[in-house]
Amino acid sequence: MMAAALGPPEVIAQLENAAKVLMGRERTVAVGASSPVGAVALVRKGGPGARKRHHLPWLTLSSASMLSIYSYHLGSQNHHLQFASIFWCLVSSPETSKVDYVLFQAATAIMEAVVREWILLEKGSIESLRTFLLTYVLQRPHLQKYVREQILLAVAVIVKRGSLDKSIDCKSIFHEVSQLISSGNPTVQTLACSILTALLSEFSSSSKTSNIGLSMEFHGNCKRVFQEEDLRQIFLLTVEVLQEFSRREHLSAQMSSVFQRYLALANHVLSWNFLPPNLGRHYIAMFESSQNVLLKPTESWREALLDSRVMELFFTVHRKIREDSDMAQDSLQCLAQLASLHGPVFPDEGAQVDYLAHFIEGLLGTINGIEIEDSEAVGISSIISNLITVFPRNVLTAIPRELFSSFVNCLTHLTCSFGRSAALEEVLDKDDMVYMEAYDRLLESWLTLVQDDKHFHKGFFTQHAVQVFNSYIQCHLAAPDGTRNLTANGVASREEEEISELQEDDRDQFSDQLASVGMLGRIAAEHCIPLLTSLLEERVTRLHGQLQRQQQQQLLASPTSGSADSKTLDDLYEDIHWLILVTGYLLADDTQGETPLIPPEIMEYSIKHSSEVDINTTLQILGSPGEKASSIPGYNRTDSVIRLLSAILRVSEVESRAIRADLTHLLSPQMGKDIVWFLKRWAKTYLLVDEKLYDQISVPFSTAFGADTEGSQWIVGYLLQKVLSNLSVCSSEQGLADDTVQLLVTLVERRERANLVIQCENWWNLAKQFASRSPPLNFLSSPVQRTLMKALVLGGFAHMDTETKQQYWTEVLQPLQQRFLRVINQENFPQTCQQEEVKQEITATLEALCGIAEATQVDNVAILFNFLMDFLTNCIGLMEVYKNTPETVNLIIEVFVEVAHKQICYLGESKAMNLYEACLTLLQVYSKNNLGRQRIDVTAEEEQYQDLLLIMELLTNLLSKEFIDFSDTDEVFRGQEPGPAASRSVSAADVVLYGVNLILPLMSQDLLKFPTLCNQYYKLITFICEIFPEKIPQLPEDLFKSLMYSLELGMTSMSSEVCQLCLEALTPLAEQCAKAQETDAPLFLATRHFLKLVFDMLVLQKHSTEMTTAAGEAFYTLVCLHQAEYSELVETLLSSQQDPVIYQRLADAFNKLTASSTPPALDRKQKMAFLKSLEEFMANVGGLLCVK
Repeated sequence: MMAAALGPPEVIAQLENAAKVLMGRERTVAVGASSPVGAVALVRKGGPGARKRHHLPWLTLSSASMLSIYSYHLGSQNHHLQFASIFWCLVSSPETSKVDYVLFQAATAIMEAVVREWILLEKGSIESLRTFLLTYVLQRPHLQKYVREQILLAVAVIVKRGSLDKSIDCKSIFHEVSQLISSGNPTVQTLACSILTALLSEFSSSSKTSNIGLSMEFHGNCKRVFQEEDLRQIFLLTVEVLQEFSRREHLSAQMSSVFQRYLALANHVLSWNFLPPNLGRHYIAMFESSQNVLLKPTESWREALLDSRVMELFFTVHRKIREDSDMAQDSLQCLAQLASLHGPVFPDEGAQVDYLAHFIEGLLGTINGIEIEDSEAVGISSIISNLITVFPRNVLTAIPRELFSSFVNCLTHLTCSFGRSAALEEVLDKDDMVYMEAYDRLLESWLTLVQDDKHFHKGFFTQHAVQVFNSYIQCHLAAPDGTRNLTANGVASREEEEISELQEDDRDQFSDQLASVGMLGRIAAEHCIPLLTSLLEERVTRLHGQLQRQQQQQLLASPTSGSADSKTLDDLYEDIHWLILVTGYLLADDTQGETPLIPPEIMEYSIKHSSEVDINTTLQILGSPGEKASSIPGYNRTDSVIRLLSAILRVSEVESRAIRADLTHLLSPQMGKDIVWFLKRWAKTYLLVDEKLYDQISVPFSTAFGADTEGSQWIVGYLLQKVLSNLSVCSSEQGLADDTVQLLVTLVERRERANLVIQCENWWNLAKQFASRSPPLNFLSSPVQRTLMKALVLGGFAHMDTETKQQYWTEVLQPLQQRFLRVINQENFPQTCQQEEVKQEITATLEALCGIAEATQVDNVAILFNFLMDFLTNCIGLMEVYKNTPETVNLIIEVFVEVAHKQICYLGESKAMNLYEACLTLLQVYSKNNLGRQRIDVTAEEEQYQDLLLIMELLTNLLSKEFIDFSDTDEVFRGQEPGPAASRSVSAADVVLYGVNLILPLMSQDLLKFPTLCNQYYKLITFICEIFPEKIPQLPEDLFKSLMYSLELGMTSMSSEVCQLCLEALTPLAEQCAKAQETDAPLFLATRHFLKLVFDMLVLQKHSTEMTTAAGEAFYTLVCLHQAEYSELVETLLSSQQDPVIYQRLADAFNKLTASSTPPALDRKQKMAFLKSLEEFMANVGGLLCVK
């Protein structure tokens, strides 16, 4: 039987009765007929006539499960509270009150019920309930932690719900908490801390906030009210506790635990993500857990945070507990947050200067003269990083000069110290690399400082840069010059380092470190360039001697000293490895897509000393890599930068001579990689330097590396010889071969350099050798052969007379074509195609074709396209032959992908049509061979994943022609275009839609779990909808439905990036419907469904603010198309609102939203006005219906 409804006072009375039972004030409580389970008598204690406990056996077994049973039966308002009160009565028996999970569920029920029935409850009743819950926890110190936290969470939710209508005053809570703290009882003080922590978590509007079904606007407003007064009150209470504890000499274990809890609470407060006064569009963002929140409190916090005693307290606390790693984490995080203080809390710049000066004094006083603990490193680096990055530079320079000088000295000392400890962590292979993280952060801070030449005069940081640079070099050199591989006690580590093939190369893994150290080296170029030169020259001399000694022992067949010689070589190789990396980062920058320029500090350094330089001696040292620099007369009068380069050329020469002397087994492949990596990086920046890009140029540079100089011709020849030398021996070293061919590409990718390259006989020898597939080049891996082909094709477009150019192409490309045709035209090719040598030939040809396509540029596209088109037709035939060989099929499709990617944008109409036809035929063959094929194992699914990814990439590349078109028929193909191709009917749309028809049946939900494939798929769909919206209604019914389902799936179940792509696809589809005006068409009906989806997304669901624009554009177009349905959606939403205030706010917001576009029309001006109104709409009610 359904229970009779109780009024709010009766409900609260029942809860208070339950409290009395729990607290032992009454022996029994009767729950009358209003209970859904009838009258139940609960007995507090046993005695005469007392009922036996087995009368309520279900309580001990399944009390928690009653939650779902009661919730099912109770539906009307107040029934939830009835249930909650009854439930508390049930769990109040001596037996069930000890069942922790029952208590946890009861607390949850109370929390949800109170929030749901809030408006029916009286203020006094709510206050009684809150008091009861707190008292219950207070009187049960041994409650399980998770039960206590849940009950306190219920209290926090009640306080939060009452904060907006001021039905609950937090001051009374803080008074109670203050009394608990002052009790001196550690257990009670811990409870007080738990209460404050629960309040913080609940009001923080983060992922920790309870899901209580209230709007984001409600959560945001609660947070804003709380952070102004109550949060500050919690902070002041916490500070009082920390002051009390900091005065005590000795703390018991229990008191230390309490201290730690309050320190963590202080950290929680100082890490608060303060909302700005005007919430605007921050409703959504505030719920995202934000990493590294900086402290930006409101003006009301000024007195609390700018009081110097607060800062001093946290420094004092840290000094007291720094040896306790757990507590030190919290104290340092508190200090790091205080170091990030900014915003309206500072009244003026003077206040910032005073605060910063005081903070730096406290920091220096804390860390100077002590040995930093491991647990402190990251925290201290965070503090320094925040001070340097958050405080404006003019504030940093306004503090007393001596203080700033001490701060920079401290930063220098810490950087060097952390660098040494980071190197030690690497030797010991520690899992937790705390010093490495701290070191990286300090180096980033240095970059921020040294790149600011507005506030710091040139040379200000030179001496500090020297110290940090020296320290870095020392950590990476072996003893006696350095400390690499030395353990903490100075003993060399004996363990040989195992390098995994999967391990990232040092130049990539430590790229940020090396970039920072390289920049510091430039700041102190006067010291660092000669230092690197000296260290490299000394080590290359030792390396040369060591290799000679090994060679002599080899010739005499005498016994070697074995491991000792091996250790010496290993140490030399590792030293040279790091010296080359640092030199590479010091002399040149990583340039992605930008014109590489000589760093200004290096140029200025060379210009400054050019008057002391003897050009002829400099060129002699550069051109004599086989000799020691010191053996050349006048070697001290050379340009220091060029001498540093010559030191690395000497390393290269020693390696090349060792190869010629059959000492390859003694060489380090890593050193070989480092050399060609450096030479590529250097050549991009310095070789044939373009003087027009610089205000002034160093004479030694222009003479040694400039255009039309003997120096540049010599160095190009030397580099080319290096490439040949490496490729002759490194076929088994994939990384070395790859770096080597990348150097070759660098030499020919600029026309000016290529003009010098083709004058070298070695270039022609390389081209002939590669074209004939002669050893050892034919042993190189496929990716290396592809890049090598790219380089050879790029070189072919250097400046040559017609006859020479024709000869070159004959030697490079013709053999490729001849060999390929010879293989595929054999009568027994279908029988021999799976033979290993035949497959190798086919694979090598396909890789070469990819390389040729990658070499496409605007001035060579005509020649390369015609050459490649002949192959594409034959490749389609190969699809049939190799249909059961997935890797070959993938490679064939990849050829088409590369041709489309690199060439489609340059092709005129006729040539583009040729490519479309070839691609369409390819897809037809693939479809015939694959549709209906069963793929049952994981490998087959991965193969199909690769196929589909490549096909989608091909289709996307073909579509790109529609919006990236550089073709100029007359200019690019110079008369090769025939007349109008009126009789040719294949278009990009035909190919792409055919491809989509092929892909959609194969795209399973499992395949969409591959992120790359998923993104590529939706990118393709969006492109099609944007470029060919008129083709979508013409699709076959099944294909159309699949496409619409894909869009809906993307909007509702995929990443935000995919959702945005789907929204962008909806706009052109809706516009197409508006043009067609066919109200019974499937697309029209589909867009009506999408209107509801987008409406719900914007108004009811949580979404990123970045998506609002894409959703807004789609929404406006859909509203124009379905005005009646839009009005119906608005009416349905408004009619569901029971709160008249919310109803009116929503009604006003919707009226204002469409006021600027009534009636809505597909007009750009109206659409822009609507989007502006939508932004205001989202700011006003965006968080009103989106609940948490």
